[in-house]
Amino acid sequence: MSRISTGRIIAEMARKEYITDHYIRVYLYSSEAYLFKNTTIGDNNKIAVPPAGLDEVHFPTLDENRQWVYPPKEVAPFIRTYTHKGIDLEKNELIIDFVDHGDGGPASKWAREAKAGSKLGIMMRTEEKELCPGAEWYLLVGDATAIPVLSAILETLPETAKGVCIIEVHGKKDEQPLKTKADIEFKWLHNAQPHIKSEMADTVKNIAIPETTKFGYVAAEFSSVKEIRTYLRKEKNWTSKELNAYSYWKAGVAENESEKDRHKEKDSME
Repeated sequence: MSRISTGRIIAEMARKEYITDHYIRVYLYSSEAYLFKNTTIGDNNKIAVPPAGLDEVHFPTLDENRQWVYPPKEVAPFIRTYTHKGIDLEKNELIIDFVDHGDGGPASKWAREAKAGSKLGIMMRTEEKELCPGAEWYLLVGDATAIPVLSAILETLPETAKGVCIIEVHGKKDEQPLKTKADIEFKWLHNAQPHIKSEMADTVKNIAIPETTKFGYVAAEFSSVKEIRTYLRKEKNWTSKELNAYSYWKAGVAENESEKDRHKEKDSME
């Protein structure tokens, strides 16, 4: 098996803008942005957020077991998973969208407080990756953290494709226009407290799934993903090739602390 090629750079914030009330788009400059010219828009990346008061990035490394080995605590960055939203090779800029959770999370806090020149570490695959296979019908489900990858998938779907896209955001003002050539029915759910309760799973269970080739992409909080995956795999008999469901976060637990639980739950359904 060939080893995945990855790039690691330190970028500086060039500018940022609020796309919606709780959504921040950050443009990051780096002379090495070209390293990601072949990276698929919508693929995951790892960002390294410097601790408060430090504007330097000290990258962790991966050991032979692919476990993070961190530098000393006082300079160790917070590692979080985000989505590659876009790249502008003329300006040497990478684009990453952040959800403003309004809490003390290190990534959203960095996005809120960052100024021009603020540094952020980025680690990402430099090769292409297939986000989803071809199908006649798609089920796309996610919370606000999944909008970048869902929008990337939507933009690649052909005119012949049909499906349903369910997205949970804070409120009406956080809905975004998403481009697609496909015949997609959008269902926006409003939830100001996604860490407490979500209606995503119940909404999925009320969808009429046609008898045709299909593919589902689900990305949200741990408990919602688990319930949706169990429903589709156990009750609707979807195969592992028909569904990619993964939780980016777990309510009340930091990403690095919940990683084992999230991977274990996903692997149990493969």
